[in-house]
Amino acid sequence: MRAGRLTAIGAACAVGLVSSAVIACAQGAADAPPGMRLDASGALLDQMAPAKSEPSAKAAPANPDPNDDEEKNPVVVELYTSQGCSSCPPADALLKELADRDDVIALALHVDYWDYLGWKDPFGKPEFSARQKSYAIAAGERTVYTPQMIIAGRETLVGPQKAALNNAILRETDVHPEVDLKITGEGDHYEIELTPVDALETPAMVQLVRYNPSATVDILRGENAGRTVTYKNIVTSLTGIAEWDGRKPVTLSVDVDGDAPAVVIVQESLASEHGPLPGPILAAGELD
Repeated sequence: MRAGRLTAIGAACAVGLVSSAVIACAQGAADAPPGMRLDASGALLDQMAPAKSEPSAKAAPANPDPNDDEEKNPVVVELYTSQGCSSCPPADALLKELADRDDVIALALHVDYWDYLGWKDPFGKPEFSARQKSYAIAAGERTVYTPQMIIAGRETLVGPQKAALNNAILRETDVHPEVDLKITGEGDHYEIELTPVDALETPAMVQLVRYNPSATVDILRGENAGRTVTYKNIVTSLTGIAEWDGRKPVTLSVDVDGDAPAVVIVQESLASEHGPLPGPILAAGELD
């Protein structure tokens, strides 16, 4: 993964990506959950692979001035968490603080591989576990962790402290935008206009994320039994809507159903023997 800086900070639970791995947890050791294998799962491939036809290009404005910093892309922060992991509540609280920031798109992706410990996370989905695992594969890592934050698809923080998280966000804020993203529309129909600052060397995947802004859960069993936790920006779906070669401007039409907030993410799609892997996030924006 380009410009990856893997930083492990604080307490976390880890799951190896090989069949013989053991979970190492701040609270002790447990058996590895089933199904964790090095190969990227079919769920990720379904998530990352929309129709392969290139969207038709429309007229787009001239390339933006790379020195114009008036409008910077918000930094996408993905938290991989689980209600079944006793190390996760502090990271959930950190994400709550990020949720209202204009310079950040904070997203909580709940994984399902801790469900066997006695509490099934109602927000956990196998495709989110697959996405986290694929980030690890792209970075050459053999382990995934909860809680884990991935900032802009580049930098990984494990069990993050607030200062380390803020510093990582600042570093990504200073990165020159590679894609100019403009979103127009309202209601259930939007136009997404993508213009490369310079032609991209790697193709990109355009993804649509839907999320639940807030939910409070009484956790009755498992490692967090007895806790009541309020979660923010809980991702309910993440789907690929288009592939883009990143060499010419395009405009995509997107229809969204329902009232759930939506986010567009433009992310490098890295080729590998395991299928497409998530790379750096090049642009992101809210569908207001």
